[in-house]
Amino acid sequence: MDLHHKEIQAFFDCSVDNLRASPFIIQYILDSIPSYQNAVIIAKSPDATRRASSYAERLQLDIAVIHGEEKNEGEEYSDDGRSSPPPSCSFSQQIFCFDYPGTVPQTVPKVKPPIKVVGDVSGKTAIFVDDMIDEARTFIDAARLLKLHGATNCYVMVTHGILSGQAPEELAECEAIDEVVVCNTTPIGDKTVRCPKLKVIDVSIMIAEAIRRIHNGESMAHLYQNIRGDD
Repeated sequence: MDLHHKEIQAFFDCSVDNLRASPFIIQYILDSIPSYQNAVIIAKSPDATRRASSYAERLQLDIAVIHGEEKNEGEEYSDDGRSSPPPSCSFSQQIFCFDYPGTVPQTVPKVKPPIKVVGDVSGKTAIFVDDMIDEARTFIDAARLLKLHGATNCYVMVTHGILSGQAPEELAECEAIDEVVVCNTTPIGDKTVRCPKLKVIDVSIMIAEAIRRIHNGESMAHLYQNIRGDD
């Protein structure tokens, strides 16, 4: 369900049905978020814009995008060898180098700009949608920025609640995030105790129905009704 990269399907020796959690998440928004009509769907990064647009179109809401990243003090680029220059051509190698200068042309380094919001969130409820949450830092930084721009509430809606390390405690202590909603696609354990803001959506009925249909040789099309590839 909601593979992190759809290309993962190619690594299986059998056909793969990539189920979607979006129907459950959208229903939760409709049922559990007060005045969701005054909400805006948030893409945590430009890469998540297509997913946010897919949700926004079905909920008839606007979107906003978080661009850039928050830099920690003392954070520096880690030189792991990827930027080291290649060795020079030896005399025998130069026979095959032709007019090649012997070094790879350097490109302009990619530097993310300071974190900012693209879109209007003032006086609105902000709803993040993403496929997973592991470390909490990016969501926390983005939620604090949204509150500074006038967002009234911040909800985080994701499919897979990995929540490694101290992520549950960090989310619980973050005053900018009001609620975190995940699906039970991964073991939750004691994370709901460690983070009272954490709510869990049960998607077992969809997985069970998919197994039943595959076992009986039935069509899977019903499970993809009104589902977009960008979900």
